[in-house]
Amino acid sequence: MEKRVLSGIRATGRLHLGNYLGAVKGMLALQRDSEYETLYMIADLHTMTTPYDRKTLTSMAREVVMDYLSCGLDPEKSVVFVQSDVADLHAQLAFYLSTVVSVARMRHLPTFKDKVKQYPKHVTMALLNYPLLMAADILIYKASKVPVGIDQEPHLEVAREVARKMNAQYGMDFPEPTRFVTEGEYVPSLMGEGKMSKSVEGSYITLTDDLATIKKRLAVAPTDSGKGDKVPSTGGVANLLALIELFEGRKRRREYEEQYVTDGIQYKDLKDELAGAISRELEPIQKRRKELEADPKYVDQVIREGAEKARLIARKTVAEVREKMGLG
Repeated sequence: MEKRVLSGIRATGRLHLGNYLGAVKGMLALQRDSEYETLYMIADLHTMTTPYDRKTLTSMAREVVMDYLSCGLDPEKSVVFVQSDVADLHAQLAFYLSTVVSVARMRHLPTFKDKVKQYPKHVTMALLNYPLLMAADILIYKASKVPVGIDQEPHLEVAREVARKMNAQYGMDFPEPTRFVTEGEYVPSLMGEGKMSKSVEGSYITLTDDLATIKKRLAVAPTDSGKGDKVPSTGGVANLLALIELFEGRKRRREYEEQYVTDGIQYKDLKDELAGAISRELEPIQKRRKELEADPKYVDQVIREGAEKARLIARKTVAEVREKMGLG
């Protein structure tokens, strides 16, 4: 029997390098593996857990669909769908799962505390229940692997706890999902602190950026004098070296580290080289995206058929949960 995979990215605009290296590359690896049945979602309901623009939510979800397809996700091999197209089933299961989890467990999640600090005037029940909706997203398809970044591990632990409780209390057969780890699971911010994120302006490079834009974004990345006794392990220089490794390999990073403690690094040269490497990686993605933009009917078809395929699986799971929980 094939193992099932589910992953999703929030509909907050076009994908960036962090999404690509931290999640999409893992999605592609699993799509190529015949051992797995893969479902890839645009998580527009999750977008609503923090402040968002209702006028652009639908178009943002479509942008992510096109980025998915541009990167190589194949609707003939993977189910590509928008979460809100099966919202009735995902939200219904999230409510059933909420009966086995305490409020205290949700409130003590580090990710919840971080969001409370980030959005102190938007601490909603939707935000508190974000991990339960994520658990429902995964368990409704009985997925065992989830290609997401390491920052989502606390949410996956909730999904595992919920699976165990539902299995023990109601005789379900939910797998306990684990994270599928990719090489670039943590892509550093261009700002020198934290990870690349769409919510932090200036921290990211999008998959649609051209070479000039990439150079412009890298130009503001913080650096130092370029020389010292010890290579920095944190901050802007460390992040640039991490990006060099992701796009040009460990050997090239070591060469730059050697330069740092000897002759010194010329950061303009490093940034120009890095921009070129990133641009070359993105060229085929950008070419495919232009083709998709010229064929909106095909994109519509992918979204419609993906929802139909997802619904067939989700409906069966929800019916099973309802029966086991006494709803007939």
